[in-house]
Amino acid sequence: MSPNRGRGQNAGLTRQAILQAALALADRDGLKALSMRRIAQELGVEAMSLYQHVGGKDALLDGLVEQLVTRVAPPPGAGSWQEGLRGYAHALLDVLLAHPHVVPLVLTRPALTSRNLRVMEEGLRTLRAAGFPLDRALDMLYAVAGFVVGHAALMTADTPGGSVPPEVDPQETPLLAEATRAGGLSGAGERFDFALDAMVRGFALPSR
Repeated sequence: MSPNRGRGQNAGLTRQAILQAALALADRDGLKALSMRRIAQELGVEAMSLYQHVGGKDALLDGLVEQLVTRVAPPPGAGSWQEGLRGYAHALLDVLLAHPHVVPLVLTRPALTSRNLRVMEEGLRTLRAAGFPLDRALDMLYAVAGFVVGHAALMTADTPGGSVPPEVDPQETPLLAEATRAGGLSGAGERFDFALDAMVRGFALPSR
């Protein structure tokens, strides 16, 4: 090894390799396990070598969010804009549910990295081509992303949320008891589709 090269350089260390190792560690042991030392151990390098590629803990956490967002294809140009937004929402939900330990991080960090911004840029381009003003298109993207992330947070929470209790007292809550007996949407996935379809249909209504 050249005396001017650190162990991390010799290992061919890159920002992407660090973020992938961090994501794997978070998936396995949770966000509390994340530290530069632990990630360096995973990669077999010195902790200080990570800082050549990731500026610090905040940049690392932003990069983790980026890893999830950029795994989702932006709304495609083919097909209708409605199909594109639905496809994007389902793809984002699938990615978040595949990495439940990272969902709280997505809730709390905007993580406006250059790669994330390019994803938004492509979405805006598609919606503008469909005839939406750019400000409305941006609101649409934020609305869909916020809805998906919130839904994923409920689905991955340690305590159950968003579900109707299986047994309720008809004397105390008669309407809820009747609604429960009637059935309705049976699971989180169906409720997700129901709300997403209502949102997308609302986007097509003229602005007031």
